[in-house]
Amino acid sequence: MYIEEAHPSDIWQMGSNVREGVVFRNLRSDGERFEVADSCVRRLGIRFPALIDGIDNTVERQYTAWPDRLYLIARDGRIVFKSKPGPFGFDAEALEAALRRSTP
Repeated sequence: MYIEEAHPSDIWQMGSNVREGVVFRNLRSDGERFEVADSCVRRLGIRFPALIDGIDNTVERQYTAWPDRLYLIARDGRIVFKSKPGPFGFDAEALEAALRRSTP
């Protein structure tokens, strides 16, 4: 779920964002959020569906997923994988292994 930008360049910029080339200002519309989310998905090589919170931040406020994590949810609604806090705690191989274990 792509939610409110955590480190917008016009508020608080993280050095790692600059090094990775993912520098964005605080977004002001749904359209801007869709563009930035699309850019992040492409630049980070994300290969699973990404959902995007509206500019009103309803999902972020309801679930407050800070710090961000990757979750794998089974068809029956159980959480079968939860990553360490991201983005530095993301482990694609661990998620891939969880996907293999959960696929019949």
